[in-house]
Amino acid sequence: MKKFALFVFNGDPMCFIHVLLNALDMKAKGHEVKIIMEGASVKLIPDLANAGNLLHGLWQKNIEANLVEGVCKACSGKLGTLEAAKEQRLRLLDDMSGHPSVAAYRDQGYEIITF
Repeated sequence: MKKFALFVFNGDPMCFIHVLLNALDMKAKGHEVKIIMEGASVKLIPDLANAGNLLHGLWQKNIEANLVEGVCKACSGKLGTLEAAKEQRLRLLDDMSGHPSVAAYRDQGYEIITF
């Protein structure tokens, strides 16, 4: 089994759909996967909770599979989605000056993939 940390910086829904699909695929193949939302990707948070959103179903599958590690506290604060993240009970990641640390995941044996 391999360990993958998917760091998502891109806020384009067409990019994010690939993150969600790949996370589920990796898990199905027996790997450990964590999705970490950073940068512009945090702007997607409010829409992901909306049942009418194209990505909602995949988002829910990833949430239920416990694949979403959390969101950048600093970026969600700056981009106005902190409250939406809290409403969805997403973990706020802030161990590196308010942002999630790539090095911390690397130190835990995760292969880092960025989107």
